[in-house]
Amino acid sequence: MSCFLITRDDIIICDPEGEYFPLVQALHGQVVRLATSSKDFLNPMDIQLSHKGDKEALKLKSDFLITLCDLIAGGKNGLENDEKGIIDTCIKHIYDRYFDEPKPENMPILEDLYNALLKYEPKDVAPDMQREAKQKAVRIANSLVLYVHGSQNYFNHRTNVDAQNRIMCFDIRDLGNQLKELGMLIVQDAVWNRVSQNRERKVATRYYCDEFHMLLKEKQTAIYSVEIWKRFRKWGGIPTGLTQNVGDFLKSEEIEGILGNSDFVYLLNQNAKDQQILADKLGLSEKQLMHVTNSEPGSGLILFDNVVIPFVDKYPTNTKTYAIMNTKLEESVREEDEVS
Repeated sequence: MSCFLITRDDIIICDPEGEYFPLVQALHGQVVRLATSSKDFLNPMDIQLSHKGDKEALKLKSDFLITLCDLIAGGKNGLENDEKGIIDTCIKHIYDRYFDEPKPENMPILEDLYNALLKYEPKDVAPDMQREAKQKAVRIANSLVLYVHGSQNYFNHRTNVDAQNRIMCFDIRDLGNQLKELGMLIVQDAVWNRVSQNRERKVATRYYCDEFHMLLKEKQTAIYSVEIWKRFRKWGGIPTGLTQNVGDFLKSEEIEGILGNSDFVYLLNQNAKDQQILADKLGLSEKQLMHVTNSEPGSGLILFDNVVIPFVDKYPTNTKTYAIMNTKLEESVREEDEVS
């Protein structure tokens, strides 16, 4: 709310629980509902042409699509390096038509990557290695079938969302367990495309990712999230990760990369189990932890530039903004009863 009022920055929200749209609608923003029953589509193959040229844009897109395939087809141990190389090779020519004539109907979709994997022909290798490489390409393609021709093919469409609104909210509440993590990753890539556009316009992009621990749960998405976190900052993006699952968040192997690239940490009341993890990861003393132990709503700690600051922020409850932003079920029910 404050960023909307006091800056000219663009604001994008990834909303896994469907909590933000009253606020977004009040600010005349756009809510994009991502769900298998929705007609709002977001194409994971979308590419933002770089001022450095097609090769740079393709390199960044390849990083994302390899991560996407790794999440889908990688299994417990992830894709092998040669399998990542196969995907990278297939991606190289998928975008030729779009680069020659960059118009929406020439943008590839996930099915184009699937077809390229099926047609993959390794070059300059021995016949037995050629056979093995083709088998690996087909295996990855088969892993994509569910998302291309199967019941989870929601992301196999071209983007039809107008992404020019200053404030956008991607509501992924109804994607379901099979697609939710994939959806968060695809939203993150869409935000990166917006950051790239806004860099040319000299406009900052603020990205709020709720339930951020979900992206750090899997190694593939965690590594990509750290990289995107670093890129955002260099390109005028201001990312914010929000989570109530502090324990899961801080247990990620990639957490140091996130915390090391974050200038500002805001802590509210924490349970006893998470407090010890916070003390270890953030170097908080017992005295400092008292401010997040059984603390009142709006009270906690701010960590900024190596300074730890206790705060109390009593937000007035008799305001329109509180009513818009409030997500407490018991208060919402009480307000509805009073109105009726």
